[in-house]
Amino acid sequence: MVRTILDPGAMRRAIERISHEILEQNQGCTDLVLVGIRTRGVPLAERIAEVIHRIESHRPPVGQLDITMYRDDLSMKMRPPSVSPTDIPHSLDGISVVIVDDVLYTGRSVRAAMDALNDHGRPSTIQLAVMIDRGHRELPIRADYVGKNVPTGQDEQVALQISEIDGEDLVSLTRAGDEL
Repeated sequence: MVRTILDPGAMRRAIERISHEILEQNQGCTDLVLVGIRTRGVPLAERIAEVIHRIESHRPPVGQLDITMYRDDLSMKMRPPSVSPTDIPHSLDGISVVIVDDVLYTGRSVRAAMDALNDHGRPSTIQLAVMIDRGHRELPIRADYVGKNVPTGQDEQVALQISEIDGEDLVSLTRAGDEL
């Protein structure tokens, strides 16, 4: 059974709220960079940057981060990893970085993202914005900005679709073995 968690309107409202919270927490957007984790974190970061631009008349830089080579499960993969380019358009030294991702689950992707960021400078702070926090953390990582908390079972999957990649905005929940 597939259950819709967020429809397009709810996703838009969550992005608006996250953007306002980022501005409030950082007292504006000076010395702020958004970095999306590939793949779906990148368009989410772009959308947040656009909302911030509309509010503040200043658009924070947006970077793209590929965490593939920083993952702790590379040795468990059967085939060689596919690596996409990382693009950090601004020095990270001494500024606030907001990592943007679609779904927070175990925390391992975020840990890999923080390791990758350290290769690009030393931010004053690293914050985390996610559209969905589904729980089940394996590492002591929490999101600073959350679109929606969705308690899930281990046998459930959260799928975030975004129009820039998938043709539509939708977040759904399925049980393992059910069709999306």
